[in-house]
Amino acid sequence: MVKRDRLTVGLVGKPGGTLNYHTGGWRTFRAVIDHEKCIGCKRCADSCPDGAPYECAHDGKKKKFCVDYDYCKGCGVCAFECPVDAINMEKEEK
Repeated sequence: MVKRDRLTVGLVGKPGGTLNYHTGGWRTFRAVIDHEKCIGCKRCADSCPDGAPYECAHDGKKKKFCVDYDYCKGCGVCAFECPVDAINMEKEEK
């Protein structure tokens, strides 16, 4: 039997905790934001368990969001939550 303390060493213990670890290297899909469709609502950033989407630019009054691929695991939560379907989950090319 494996002791619990041995299992927790490599695990991320809380939401957003992956900011301490680069965990995006093992994803199969990646979130790609279409800035033409994006309305800057911030739902992607608020719903991401790892804090990968971030505000990266403004287009006049409209916010734009980008994805930090060091932390994106490709779970698709952001794409599911986007009200205007501005996020596509695309196959990761290695």
